[in-house]
Amino acid sequence: MRKRELDFFLTSILDEYPHLSDINFTVGKPPQAEVDGVLKPVCRDFGIPKITPYHTEMLMLNLAGGDRRCMQMLLNQGSCDLSYHLPGRARFRVNVFSQRGTYSIVMRQLPTKVASIDELRLPEVFKQVAEEKNGIVYVTGATGSGKTTTLAAMLNEINRKKPVHVITLEDPVEYVHPQLMATFNQRELGLDFDAFASGLRAALRQAPKVILVGEMRDRETVEIGLSAAETGHLVLTTLHTIDASSTVNRIVGMFELEEERLVRLRLAESTRWVISQRLVPKIGGGRQAVFEIMGNNLRVQEAITHGEAEGKTFYEMMQQSRPFGWTTFDDCIVQQYEDGIITAETALAYASKRAVVKRGIDQILAARGEKTTDIEGLKIDREYRRRID
Repeated sequence: MRKRELDFFLTSILDEYPHLSDINFTVGKPPQAEVDGVLKPVCRDFGIPKITPYHTEMLMLNLAGGDRRCMQMLLNQGSCDLSYHLPGRARFRVNVFSQRGTYSIVMRQLPTKVASIDELRLPEVFKQVAEEKNGIVYVTGATGSGKTTTLAAMLNEINRKKPVHVITLEDPVEYVHPQLMATFNQRELGLDFDAFASGLRAALRQAPKVILVGEMRDRETVEIGLSAAETGHLVLTTLHTIDASSTVNRIVGMFELEEERLVRLRLAESTRWVISQRLVPKIGGGRQAVFEIMGNNLRVQEAITHGEAEGKTFYEMMQQSRPFGWTTFDDCIVQQYEDGIITAETALAYASKRAVVKRGIDQILAARGEKTTDIEGLKIDREYRRRID
């Protein structure tokens, strides 16, 4: 397979499913596209009922394009990340990994246009996040939950409004930001720097006001990120954690026990926002982002410094600060249900605390004059006592 043939193949897949999120090549299965979280076979008329090891190896060689670093990582570590550009059509973030002696490939489609906060219908508080002057903003969630898209929207807000220098450290570069009011320098791991820690350390000497770190993967990167935030930079980054509480615990857990006190103090001072997100199925198809959003105030700083306690949990603080744009996953999910975007079953399936979401749904149903339970026909058995006696 030559590059021209690969481009034709990828174009055919995109023609079949223009709104796919991922393309999956796994030995023993047909080529698949992930659409709204569901894998579907594609290009059946190409005569590839099952992908062979030869197919994935040829795909890997064409996608890597002779990149020695990727080949070395694949051989030594078992996987590698790279980007691929389909001229005039799409860009992809590609992960190639070995499994049972063969290669598998997952290609994530990246939008060619950076969407704004308004276009994505993100909460208005995200515009406030983009106005921060310093500190760290964490955007967390599982792989594929839309963290990169959210960060790109916030950077787009900065790009349109602030004449500042922005440096991004990514693996690989996903959204290419145009040069608007801000000045962007986008650096790619392996191509422009060798590790996030060294790239971040170098960024401090490059006079940025805003630094995007693709992921806080290790203690050294976290430590330099904290230093950058403390010296007047705004640092935007991601973590693979599910909520605010696990984000704090994850960062603290990267350090030794004797360092915990100091790390908690630094974290309390430097953290500006913790935004966690999930994608849930929408009614009628597609997926909807739901968020947990926590800012920083004296109560949050105390909980970070001393740990959460009864009556002083991040969950309760977010509930009590809803007028300021903060929210828990559960409150956000209940709002999406009330707006008719998701079903009650979906709301309960993705809830953090099912009892809270169930209570919220019941209140909405009661306000609409609808039933809140399926139990019917109950009545008092007045003859029960007499039968016993």
